[in-house]
Amino acid sequence: MEDSKETYKDIFKTTSLFGGVQVFSVLIAVIRSKIVAVLLGPGGQGMLGLLQLPLGIITLITELGLGASSVRDIANAKTDGDEIKISKTIKTVRRWVWFTGILGMLVVIVLSPLLSKWTDAGTNYTYAFLLLSVTLLFAAISGGQTAVLRGLRRIKDTARVGLIGASLGLIVSIPFYFLYGIKGIVPTLIITSFIGLLTSWYYSRKVKLQPVTISYKESFFQGGEMIKLGMIITASNFISQVVSYLIVLYINKQSGKDFVGFYNVGWTISNQYVALVFTAMTVDYFPRLISLRSNREKMSEAVNQQAEIAILIIAPLMLIFIAFLPLIIRLMYSVKFLPIIDFVQWTILGMLFKAASWALSHIIVAKGDNRLFFFSELIMSAITLPLNIAGYALLGLKGIGIAFVIQYVIYFIAMVLVAQKKYQIHFSKEFNKLFSIQFVLCFLCFIAVVLKGYPFTHIIGSILFILSAAYSIKILNNKMDIKAIVKKRKSLKNNKK
Repeated sequence: MEDSKETYKDIFKTTSLFGGVQVFSVLIAVIRSKIVAVLLGPGGQGMLGLLQLPLGIITLITELGLGASSVRDIANAKTDGDEIKISKTIKTVRRWVWFTGILGMLVVIVLSPLLSKWTDAGTNYTYAFLLLSVTLLFAAISGGQTAVLRGLRRIKDTARVGLIGASLGLIVSIPFYFLYGIKGIVPTLIITSFIGLLTSWYYSRKVKLQPVTISYKESFFQGGEMIKLGMIITASNFISQVVSYLIVLYINKQSGKDFVGFYNVGWTISNQYVALVFTAMTVDYFPRLISLRSNREKMSEAVNQQAEIAILIIAPLMLIFIAFLPLIIRLMYSVKFLPIIDFVQWTILGMLFKAASWALSHIIVAKGDNRLFFFSELIMSAITLPLNIAGYALLGLKGIGIAFVIQYVIYFIAMVLVAQKKYQIHFSKEFNKLFSIQFVLCFLCFIAVVLKGYPFTHIIGSILFILSAAYSIKILNNKMDIKAIVKKRKSLKNNKK
């Protein structure tokens, strides 16, 4: 029982740490988004998406999946307690990311005329893509450094990288957008990418390695083993990115850059408030699952613990966003972006299913079942594209929001079946109960919006938020004795005085 409480405390501590970082990041994003919304408008938001999406796809292909697979190898070496192996693996990762970064940069340079044509045949973005090619090198090296921190579970340093990068990125972006408007997008993306490289390099270099010698040939073959797993992850993520890009191109063709901007902003709002949970999953939960991969009972316990914490944190946040969405959009952007309300409401409703299904999907990668992971993601993408296009054709952005709920309900059911049939891992009755209660509260708030609209939902949403938050606090207190933690911290502060 004590072990279970300590595990809950560790999960909550990590989530809270990244939650604090995320709150600060959201504040920064609010300021930056407000600046972009006022100075660039929906068209500027659309241009950002049209430039970043193809670069994201090329990054995904050329990085060869090292971001995820290297975390797995470093975490395995750490679990084994082999310092020499850890040092060799880290040196290998650092060598390989230079290769993948240069490869990505060269691919963008070669394809820049085609990328410009695919993005917008009526506008020449060739020079923009040529300049932005360097960001792939910066991103690859930064990703490798961050993977080292994640694999070693250096949680605080990983959080600092994101926090400092976001802060400095904001400081840099303001003058460029103010002075140059849309023309400031490219230099801002380059400089913020370079800042991310510097911050990740600084904290990664704090990792003390054993004085080992490893030849480039040995690094090549060791990296090749990482890439075997990485390529599976890359292939599945590539398909997902291509689907996203095709959806954006479809929206751009049907409705123009303003609606691409609405689409991008809608996803930004939907994902910002849950990023603290998903970031914690990536940084802490995945390496922890890897260390438990040979113990089914412990792994099942870890899955339920992570899923419970995720739902208990996300649900109250969902209620706040659903209840006060028009005010949030006005605060973060401007009245020009109010057309995204229906779209965002639906995506928020689907987030509970996304959180629960993600907790399960990490099992597949932790177990190293590469083919299963690839085909599950392939099938998901095959469902996503027609759902989103049909949704937009019928109902506009609202239709994409509805499609998001449908696809994650399907994904959730599929992951539950895979976990049960293949790994004998089940969600506990306790998780099913708390998931059901929180979903019902969120759904009631959603129905209030649909039937009564605003400002009526402000009142109902506030009441439901209080109920949801009180329930979450009660469960969390049962799991990890929050009162005792608060008393302990107060005692420590008094002793320091």
